Amino acid sequence: MDITPLIPHGRKIIQSYGADGFKISGERFNAGIVLTPLYCEGWDAPTDFNDMSAQNFSFFADKDIDVLLLGAGRKSQFLNPDLRQDLKMQGLIVDVMDTGAACRTYNVLLAEGRRVGAALMPVEK
Repeated sequence: MDITPLIPHGRKIIQSYGADGFKISGERFNAGIVLTPLYCEGWDAPTDFNDMSAQNFSFFADKDIDVLLLGAGRKSQFLNPDLRQDLKMQGLIVDVMDTGAACRTYNVLLAEGRRVGAALMPVEK
């Protein structure tokens, strides 16, 4: 069943993800990405999840979102508690999961009209 008609026109929808990158509303990205319903760009995320810092989330500083999905790659990981607190102080509520789950969750929340953002690390080969 095609659910894409549920997405309002002009919104950034995740069409595919995998070891070769992401396809977002017809545009291909070969590395990590950050996106909201209206914006998407490449993300220079650290290769090691544990090297994340608040600076890695600066894309979201002026975006009006309720939840930020963090796709951690092939498997979910725990976000450093200090980093989680720093991001919360900036108004970012972060939900970490594997990248595939983050992609699917993003699309569901987008279809519901929610103000969602995603920072997606690539899925390694």
